[in-house]
Order: sequence, then structure tokens, then C-alpha cells
Amino acid sequence: MKTEKLARTKTAGFILKPESPEIKALYQTIKAQFEAKGINVMLSEKSAAMVGLPGVPFEKMCENSDFLVSLGGDGTLLSLVRRSYGFHKPVVGINAGNLGFLADITIDEVDAFLARLLLGEYRIDDRMMIEGYIEKKNGDKKRFIAFNDVVITSPEPSKMVKVNASIDGERFNSYTGDGLIISTPTGSTAYNLSAGGPILYPLTQAFIITPVLAHSLANQRPLVVPADFGIELDAEKYRAIASIDGQEVYDLDEGDVLYIAGAKKGATLIHRKEHNYFSVLREKLHWGDRNW
Repeated sequence: MKTEKLARTKTAGFILKPESPEIKALYQTIKAQFEAKGINVMLSEKSAAMVGLPGVPFEKMCENSDFLVSLGGDGTLLSLVRRSYGFHKPVVGINAGNLGFLADITIDEVDAFLARLLLGEYRIDDRMMIEGYIEKKNGDKKRFIAFNDVVITSPEPSKMVKVNASIDGERFNSYTGDGLIISTPTGSTAYNLSAGGPILYPLTQAFIITPVLAHSLANQRPLVVPADFGIELDAEKYRAIASIDGQEVYDLDEGDVLYIAGAKKGATLIHRKEHNYFSVLREKLHWGDRNW
């Protein structure tokens, strides 16, 4: 958790849940709440075009904003964090989606949250991110940033893949099955959790390597390794794709190598001061709910 505060809170840059033009009225209501507190609002041009309002180029919005806001679900926030990574601006998520693990400010809490934000009563979390690239057989490199996870799977349903995995150049396992997940602690409650992987506290600095439905008699289990290790993956024999946060997809052909490392800078998320991760887990996963 970071102890420093925002240098300024004069301008907020917004992106909206994609393909959701019905969000316009909600955005205008929240925009008015921001402006009533003296915070200027800039809207990314792609979101603006969706709802028929003026907007600015995404890069200009990031450059000129003191902090960024996603209005949507966790997927909207994931996209904003990844796309704005080079600008290193703190991000706050207003939940207009379903689950809300990351975008945890509810619509009803916006006004009270803004009042406390201006008083400095908030917290900033530094979340680990993944920095990686795919080196093609011809030497070309495709670089990427991930916030939740990198998933290697088959491009065809019900087809398996074989993924060879090395840590710091030392081969340690081959996974044959439906896929392999390399997750950050933030992503531990996403696909990793569905595949039987462990939940890690989000401020932990570690990778989770989780096989998906391993086709093996060996005891293939999730593995947690420190974030300062480098991970190398290659797909053998079968066609494969690498999915970045479930939003970007790259072909991974035989002979290509996927390299993963902890990013030099993490993502900074703004939360309510009293935000408690274990309360979020209890609420979202219905822990202790006997009626679940």
C-alpha cells in the first residue's frame, strides 16, 4: 500500500464500459457529481463517440488527467490500467458491472467517495503487473502488458495444448491439457480461481502458475513463485494462443517463446480508506454464507 497522495485532484479522465450506450445517463449524473466538487472531467473519444458526446484522444486524456476513472465492470478497469500503463496515473473504478472485485466504488458511494478524496481520506494500492513478449521464430518480438493474467490455450474448443515451462532458463515442467494460466495476485480471483488456483493477497509480489484441466496422471498442481523470476513458455506440437487479460490474443506457434516477468512499475488503484480485501472476498464469494 502506498502512503503518498495524489499531487492534484483537479482533472479526472473517464472511460466507459464499451458497447454500452445506455450508460450515457449514468455517466452524465456522475460527471455532474465530479464537477460539483470542482473536478474537471475529460472523456476518452472512443467512449464519447459511443454515447454521442465530445471527447478527447485517449493519450491526451491520460497526459492531462490527475487520475483516471473507469465506469463499468472489472473488464473496463483492466483495459484502462493496461492501456494507460505508460502514463502511470492512478485509477479508480466505479462499478457499473456485476462482480466488482476491482471496480469497487458503487454508484451510490460516488458522492461520499469524492468528498473524502478531496480531504485526502483514501488509499492507493500498488498492484503487480506482468511485462512480457512473444519472440517469434524469425526473431520478431510482440510486447504486452497484463494486469490479471496470461493464458495459453488452444484456439479450438476441446483441443488440448502442450506447454513447456522454464524458470530463469531452467526447464521445470511440461503441461498437457486445456491450457496454462500465469496469474498476478490481482488476477488470482479471476480465471485462476475458476481453475482451482489459490487466492493471493493482491499486494503480494508473486506469479501463480495454474494448469487448466491437465491431461496427465502426474499430480499437476498450481505453483506460486516470486515475482523476480523470469518465466519462459513454449507450445509444443499443438496450435496455441496467448490471451492477455482475456482482451488481447496472440498466436503462439511451435518454435515461438513467450517470456514473462514482473513489470518494473505496478498499477496504482485508488480505494476508499476503509477498503478491506477480506471483506470483499467474503461478500463476492459468499464466504460464511450458509444459504449459498
